[in-house]
Amino acid sequence: MIKTKITDMLGIKYPLFQGGMAWVADAKLAAAVSNAGGLGLIGAAAAPGEVVEAMIKEAKSLTDRPFGVNIMLMSPFADDVARICAEQKVKVVTTGAGNPGKYMEMWKAAGMKVIPVVASAALAKRMERAGVDAVVAEGTESGGHIGELTTMCLVPQVVDAVSIPVIAAGGIADARGVAAAFALGAQGVQCGTIFVCANESPACDTYKQMIVDAKDTETIVTGRNGGAPIRSLKTKFTRKLAKLEREEISQEEFEKLAAGSLRKAVQDGNLEEGTFMAGQISGLVDRIAPAKEIVDQLMASSEELLKNLVAERGIRFE
Repeated sequence: MIKTKITDMLGIKYPLFQGGMAWVADAKLAAAVSNAGGLGLIGAAAAPGEVVEAMIKEAKSLTDRPFGVNIMLMSPFADDVARICAEQKVKVVTTGAGNPGKYMEMWKAAGMKVIPVVASAALAKRMERAGVDAVVAEGTESGGHIGELTTMCLVPQVVDAVSIPVIAAGGIADARGVAAAFALGAQGVQCGTIFVCANESPACDTYKQMIVDAKDTETIVTGRNGGAPIRSLKTKFTRKLAKLEREEISQEEFEKLAAGSLRKAVQDGNLEEGTFMAGQISGLVDRIAPAKEIVDQLMASSEELLKNLVAERGIRFE
């Protein structure tokens, strides 16, 4: 069994995080991943505090293992969600889209671990100075909001820049990705797209099947003009957004068109107005399965590969 500083720090069986995906990472999915030995995350996104609190309580009723909450710091409800996580003594918070510094004292007093998502070595160093416990280095291959650096380039530079543990994310869906992440210096991995396709995921069947059917080139990035790029599956709608960007549509007009599109994808499978966020690794996801099966298979195959990597790949030292 693979053990790292992250498994020791968080008291989890496997060094595997489930991404805190908006509208997808609910209490049932988070609890299922935690029960399987990973770290399940509830995606707070832009939900009001009372909604997040209800999800935390639901997750507690479904698992006695550690789970966390992903907080988008640009949310208008971030202050409430941060306070509620402390009051509920959530084991872990991961953060994105901002600096969690103003919440650190409160979270640390509640005994929580703080793990921001970063897209550069410079940001990772700032987070370490702020007192966080680890960082998730997320490459541009990932689904949803993305940075510019690839996972292969980002992770080793973040590992070299900080002394705290690094979790690799972006483009990881099988044992080869996990082994690569550890070779780059990571202490754990975070996966999102494979968990959209978990049985426990609230994503509609259309969404899941689109990922299963996807090929390697079937994602697209929109929103670059406004400084908030998002990776999703190619659909009539996302191609339309990309075309409008090339025609220099105003940012206000773009945001109006895109508003609510993720919910329409997750809940309704709306191909005309939905944004089906997914990573470039979608072409490697070939089934819908229970979260436990996904976790067990990924971790068992990763352990086997890491034990036998040189022999299995025909590598020789002469």
